[in-house]
Amino acid sequence: MVPCLKDVAERAGVSVSTASIALRQDPRVKEETRRRIAQAAEELGYRPNGIARDLKTRRTGMIAILLHSLGGPFFSELVRGIEDAVHVSDFMPIVSSSGKDDSALRRFLLEKRVDGAIILNSNIDEEVLQTVASESMPIVVLDRSIHLEHVYPVMCDHRTGARRATRHLMDLGYPEVAFISGPADSYHGRLRHDGYVDAHASLGRQVDERMIYHGTFTEGSGYDIARRMAENGRMPQAIFAANDEMAIGALRAFGELGVRVPQDVAIVGFDDIRLANYVTPSLSTVRQPMYDLGVTAAKTLLRMLKGERGFAPAELQTELIVRQSSTGFPG
Repeated sequence: MVPCLKDVAERAGVSVSTASIALRQDPRVKEETRRRIAQAAEELGYRPNGIARDLKTRRTGMIAILLHSLGGPFFSELVRGIEDAVHVSDFMPIVSSSGKDDSALRRFLLEKRVDGAIILNSNIDEEVLQTVASESMPIVVLDRSIHLEHVYPVMCDHRTGARRATRHLMDLGYPEVAFISGPADSYHGRLRHDGYVDAHASLGRQVDERMIYHGTFTEGSGYDIARRMAENGRMPQAIFAANDEMAIGALRAFGELGVRVPQDVAIVGFDDIRLANYVTPSLSTVRQPMYDLGVTAAKTLLRMLKGERGFAPAELQTELIVRQSSTGFPG
């Protein structure tokens, strides 16, 4: 016969309610009594009924990590940071991506199948967040400037990082710096564009719109744009790509075409994914603390789930990493 909570209480000589709160490590129960109840539960082989507990507490014990995509090294480092931070808690992370259809993720949130969520997906708009977020369902959004109750933004300083990357190329003496942007609907992509514009303004230069190419944050789009640059007769002397994957795609295209990096064109990326230091030439880039971003987001959500409120929005700093693709010398 499977032991129940009443059996534990009788073995320990306490009431059922005392046994219940003691097994939840409630400090109201004396340490000696808690040890006696824990020993009784161990001797009887008692295990709490998780489903019944969840019905009473209205907690699922799960938090959602909702991403636009699971592809690419950025997301793997981000998720690793979240999982490592959540591992020490009583919550279990569930990772999901929307692909081309985010309706399932919206329904998942609206039905409140989790206790909280970390979201890096611009398709889950403010209207949905405002409907879903509550004291019992806090949400952390990554790389979005949103000010809603029970919604907390955690960001990196993309604009400053992009400005430093562009100025780095300008300070090396390149008169024109082309920009391979991300998708138009990407918030952090727009911030990187703004940083590119800031760098020009800091030197009193005008941005030549013909030097802005629109990518999709994929290696393939960087490859295609680089080939187009070489084939249309307007090769820039330097390129700032809004992420490393597009920069690496450009490196591959130029290698096939016999365009030397950095002798013929210098390149700087953004993110500092692991591959950036191993491609040839090694890629100058802006280091975004992807793992730390995940840790900060998870710790923030766990604090909110404990009822903490009123802490300031988090913004993590970026760092320019200079390697061979812009200077010809190892970083």
